[in-house]
Amino acid sequence: MIEDLIKNGTGTIIDVRTPAEFMGGHVSGSINIPLQELEQRFEEVTTFTQPLILCCASGGRSGMATQFLSSKGIECHNGGGWMEVNFYQSQQG
Repeated sequence: MIEDLIKNGTGTIIDVRTPAEFMGGHVSGSINIPLQELEQRFEEVTTFTQPLILCCASGGRSGMATQFLSSKGIECHNGGGWMEVNFYQSQQG
């Protein structure tokens, strides 16, 4: 399901790792909004094409971000680790 969303280029990929982690490598076209900034930047998040695919290093922080955004009515999915999301994106048609 999530794999299909990524492969089809549906929605927006948001990386919730720190800026330093993001600079070390990230999914092409993804947006870096660190988990600790998510609440302050919520208005910005609402402007992105949904569903949102959230990723981080292993899926822990993106899981917390998914819970938070889902509770606010945002259509989103925990994509897990960014390298996995990157792999699925590389398989786009």
